[in-house]
Amino acid sequence: MSFDNEFTRMFGVEHPLVCGGMLAVGTAELISAVAEAGALGFLSALTQPTPEALAKEIARCRELTDRPFGVNLTILPTIEPVPYEEYRAVIVDSGVGVVETAGSNPAPHLAAFKAAGVKVIHKAVSVRHALKAEALGVDAVSIDGFECAGHPGGDDVPGLVLIPAATRRLRIPVIASGGFATGSGLVAALALGACAVNMGTRFEATLEAPIHPNVKARIVANDERDTRIVFREFGNTARVARNAVSEEIARLGARPGATFADVAALASGRRGRQRVLRDGEVEDGMWWAGQAQGLIDSVESCATVVDTIVREAESVIRGRLPQQLARHGVG
Repeated sequence: MSFDNEFTRMFGVEHPLVCGGMLAVGTAELISAVAEAGALGFLSALTQPTPEALAKEIARCRELTDRPFGVNLTILPTIEPVPYEEYRAVIVDSGVGVVETAGSNPAPHLAAFKAAGVKVIHKAVSVRHALKAEALGVDAVSIDGFECAGHPGGDDVPGLVLIPAATRRLRIPVIASGGFATGSGLVAALALGACAVNMGTRFEATLEAPIHPNVKARIVANDERDTRIVFREFGNTARVARNAVSEEIARLGARPGATFADVAALASGRRGRQRVLRDGEVEDGMWWAGQAQGLIDSVESCATVVDTIVREAESVIRGRLPQQLARHGVG
């Protein structure tokens, strides 16, 4: 089945599927495979320790694919200042055609991206934030439902409500994010008004994802209940995989008067990247995963994941859905 909609035309890809930026995961091996499969993937800029390293990673990705891919630039408060302007300059100078911004307001970077002809997708967790991004001039919005891994915001609105609430008010393309891993999910997102779906956890469980096989096996073994909400007490709600560390973070955070300092060592990103993603000790650090774990039952290549989703979407549209409608006397 082929898709031809505002998303595929705008970004020059075959399928309305996105692998958004994932810290420590969005590297050339994975993103080139996503691109070769006909979807749109994003290298994670801040996975690279310096802007110069990002330039090399972009070049390495281009050696692996001649299809479109983008770069994610996540803008968040950090203990050590991040040279965002230098990362931005590398993206522009490397000729990357699309950027995914996330975290803080992208306004300081938009003029430079627009002047270079770079299209910008901004990730938002609420309709009000999406409308603000549209007013600033972004080209598309990726809207994160409460099911997503990472930071879903504090409103707790799931995709079934958030996606149509966004698409009914926005004039720019909307990418549905959070809880997607299947072809039926893609069809549902399209029915709700989105033009594509973004998947993170599903692409973690691929052969090309640069993480330990133990993590991929845990994603497959987990069900939809195996995530944990943490950091809510600190005004930075996050959804992560349920394990010994995330349970302890949640316990410590719930104590009266708790501060982030009480959980900082457990929640260390470096600990998660090294102990979990690199070494495969899945109980020994905090790592990101969404409720879509409950829909993932195998580790496959990116090509197989994309092909399976597209084929299932076709089956739903042309077979299963008409049959269900007929069964209920619709038609």
